[in-house]
Amino acid sequence: MSKRTSGLNIHGIILLDKRLGVSSNKALQEVRSLFNANKAGHTGALDPLATGLLPLCFGEATKVSGLMLDDDKRYQVTMQLGVMTDTGDAEGVVVDTQAVPPLTQAELLACLQRFTGAIAQVPPMYSALKHQGKKLYELAREGITIERQARHIQIFELLLLDFTTDSLTLEVACSKGTYIRSLAEDIGHALGTCATVTALRRLAAGQFSLANAKTLEELSAMDMPSLLDTLIAVDKPLSGLPAVQLSEAQAISIRYGQTIAFPGSESGSVRLYHDSLFLGLGEMLLDGKIAPKKLFNING
Repeated sequence: MSKRTSGLNIHGIILLDKRLGVSSNKALQEVRSLFNANKAGHTGALDPLATGLLPLCFGEATKVSGLMLDDDKRYQVTMQLGVMTDTGDAEGVVVDTQAVPPLTQAELLACLQRFTGAIAQVPPMYSALKHQGKKLYELAREGITIERQARHIQIFELLLLDFTTDSLTLEVACSKGTYIRSLAEDIGHALGTCATVTALRRLAAGQFSLANAKTLEELSAMDMPSLLDTLIAVDKPLSGLPAVQLSEAQAISIRYGQTIAFPGSESGSVRLYHDSLFLGLGEMLLDGKIAPKKLFNING
């Protein structure tokens, strides 16, 4: 997340259809410039090779960006069989080539079934995960390889969209923490060869869909009122949580960081409102009280 003080206090979420060849941070700064927004952040980077849905958070919406990192994702990926690169995608250097055995549709579907459900996945060296304070991709660029522990992820759906003698196109619905490049490599090995990603497009993230995203060109053609109309409300990603309406006195107490009496039968996070104003997140306690958890200042 980046912050400056010379712009506008814009609050909300933009769904960007990121184009090929730019980093997520560059894409963020391009859209931020259109809004002249003070504070902005994205919700999980897409590699320059990847395109598609990139939710961008402005102002107080940056407070929910961390929660959105936990969202399930959906991708369309094309992988070339018989080629392996150091990065796991077409931007890397080829480190291995192998013959591709003849594969039938039935064999491919059987292989994909093996990767559906709960699986263990070793993260790639070219990732933003850290080892002793240093990002793995930085170590990889220095020629250093670190042993990585396998992590448990979920592949909810793995669809075969198309295939040729040396390529596959898949649709993948997966949990947070899934590396599509590693999945492609693992599938390649399971098919008796190797593989690398040649195209990747994010189709959905949590409740948000690429169908509702705008390209930079579309956003650039809008005037400021139209841009502001495209903003999604800060509390939209939290719509799965129960909503609690507070009185004016309760809202004032919450804003001062005080716990308030509010009898409830269940504990857990709740959305707090006074009339239509979203105040933030609270924690419903078992003793019949609500404690402030993360407060928002939409009017700031």
